[in-house]
Amino acid sequence: MLSRLFRRLFLEELVKAFDAGKLEFFSALEGCRDRRALLRYLVPTREVEWVVYAKRPFAGPEQVLDYVGRYTHRVAISNNRLLDIADGNVTFRYKDYRHGSQQKTMTLEAEEFIRRFLLHVLPDGFQRIRYYGFLGNRYREEKLARCRQLLGMPACAPPTTEANKDYLDRYEELTGSSLRECPVCHQGRMVKTAVLLPFPKCRTAITDTS
Repeated sequence: MLSRLFRRLFLEELVKAFDAGKLEFFSALEGCRDRRALLRYLVPTREVEWVVYAKRPFAGPEQVLDYVGRYTHRVAISNNRLLDIADGNVTFRYKDYRHGSQQKTMTLEAEEFIRRFLLHVLPDGFQRIRYYGFLGNRYREEKLARCRQLLGMPACAPPTTEANKDYLDRYEELTGSSLRECPVCHQGRMVKTAVLLPFPKCRTAITDTS
């Protein structure tokens, strides 16, 4: 039932996009620039069963936050999964989902490990978390003020010195744990010794001299 509903809605929106002039056709599909030709082209797609993949619904907002939080605010691999770094190789622990989620270890050359890690780094211009609706960046302040007005809430107070505190201090006040504490021995203190600046992008055109 879900498959047929999705098929109908998808094809309806496709035709609406055509009528609004949002579709372009090239090569073998140039004949579909005519509306009747497009509708004829879509006839077979209305007669086959589409495969729609859908998971079961989440068991409440807590599970949604737990699920999404694992991907939005974590790196590709956490430090506690790194077991050894020696002789140009990196050994780490991973979960093998193909074999009952067994915990296994893998050893890779450092270059291959770095290559795989960098596959999870977003290219320039991409954003991991995007907001829409009243949280969209363009009108967020205006929309949130309107939401507070409709809900009868007091206007948002201007930023104070509390909001300007270092995030390390705020985290410690809220949780009682310190991010300055050594995560291994839990006794030593982490001290910032240097800040590595991003490598400047090359703005000079590179010509092929071969």
